[in-house]
Amino acid sequence: MSLSPWSGELWLGHDFGLIHGTMGCTAPHAHYAHQLIIAPEQPVTLELDGTRQTGHYLFIEALHRHAIIQAPDRVFTVYAEPLLLTAESLQMAVRDAAPSLPGLEAALRRCPRQPIADRRVARALMVLDTAPGDKVAATQLAVQANVSLSQLERLFARDVGLPVRRLVLWRRLRLAMALLLGGQAITQAAHGAGFADTAHFCRTLKALFGVTASQALKTLRPRLLD
Repeated sequence: MSLSPWSGELWLGHDFGLIHGTMGCTAPHAHYAHQLIIAPEQPVTLELDGTRQTGHYLFIEALHRHAIIQAPDRVFTVYAEPLLLTAESLQMAVRDAAPSLPGLEAALRRCPRQPIADRRVARALMVLDTAPGDKVAATQLAVQANVSLSQLERLFARDVGLPVRRLVLWRRLRLAMALLLGGQAITQAAHGAGFADTAHFCRTLKALFGVTASQALKTLRPRLLD
């Protein structure tokens, strides 16, 4: 499959992202984000968990393996952090929103965020958020949360749905993309987000989104939201 580049506009918020434009084909992948595809004109075809689907409104739950097979030029794509935005609340908020970037942004800002009930998990996540570019080890998060590493892993599996190290990697990827969209060179952005090198960042992006850095980022016009 030829992986064509994405193009259009990308609006990146703290816990969601929006793309409007041409959606390129992707290799099969799974990422830690809910994804919603809205195609007002021509439908999109994707493969989700081994089943091909075609439609104008397609929802991909976090961590489900999928690939974009065919898409028209005018498509809206929503990415949302599942830790804070549930699949149900996201779909309810977006379904009646105006099919525009401002309309979708307003709907996502109104969408209720679910609280993190366990204080130990909340504490570990706070450490990650306050030192996003540092190489925070999983053992360090466990110390800050006042639990053993094995206990923190069990808490993350229950409340987050990811192992601790994979969530750290996801947060680093999100930060690197924000730094890139803010104008930094790819090497600088990769190091600023805590990746060992550019190759590590590129491998992670391909594994989690099914696209290369040049395919996904070079032709998108970015806007970082407050």
